[in-house]
Amino acid sequence: MTRDEVIKGRRVVAHPALAVHGDEHSEIDFVVRGLVAPGYQVSTDLLTRQGKKSDFASDSSIRKKGDDPATGSRYLEEIAFEVVSTQSERDVTDKADEMHGRGVRRIFAVFVKGPRRVCEWSPESRRWTPLDAGARIEDPCLVTPLAVSALLDAALADNAVAEALKVKRNPEILKLEAAAEARGEARGEARGEARGEARGEARGEARGEARGTAEAILKVLEVRGVAVSQARKEEILRCSDLARLSRWVARASLATSAEEVTAEP
Repeated sequence: MTRDEVIKGRRVVAHPALAVHGDEHSEIDFVVRGLVAPGYQVSTDLLTRQGKKSDFASDSSIRKKGDDPATGSRYLEEIAFEVVSTQSERDVTDKADEMHGRGVRRIFAVFVKGPRRVCEWSPESRRWTPLDAGARIEDPCLVTPLAVSALLDAALADNAVAEALKVKRNPEILKLEAAAEARGEARGEARGEARGEARGEARGEARGEARGTAEAILKVLEVRGVAVSQARKEEILRCSDLARLSRWVARASLATSAEEVTAEP
């Protein structure tokens, strides 16, 4: 099945899209639809009579929603995208010239034959200007700049749409972000509790070891018949320094008084 287009008075047979054209057209629709700003509409194969001698449809386009009060009909496209595969350079150039002449602000073409590339129509030079793969298309019609690479790579197209949905504060994206934040907080709390428990256990073990050593010192002094005042007993039991308690244990077996045990040089 074919359909005819009229470009500057020339009748051109427009064949159904081959896979390479149809696939790219679908990708453009996907990424542009994701990035379109509120108040704008994305259309596919939107028929526009570009002039008295031209009648053809752009592959994808963006226009304001609603009707233009000046004409009583839909607004003119502000941005148009063309996929270039089997059509000639002359045809796509004439299309761009006609669209710009009617008032379409910006026209882009994705060339899928040979090295894949994205170009923007320059009405001043009447030529297609190649865009670097790292470039970004900024326009009021878009909620966030469109990475040229997203028009050439499906994975990058997904990333671009995901980022645009975040900018638009899409409810489902917000739910996912809230759920991820909650999971992160829960993991953080769990790790904090685990670290706290570990520190608590370590402190408890240290305190228990210190208490046991202090009681052992007092027991040695008691067995040896060395008198220990209440104040000295409390001093020994309060000590939590294991190194100091180790020294006191060694002294307890030889000291003749409790003061000798705790005396520090």
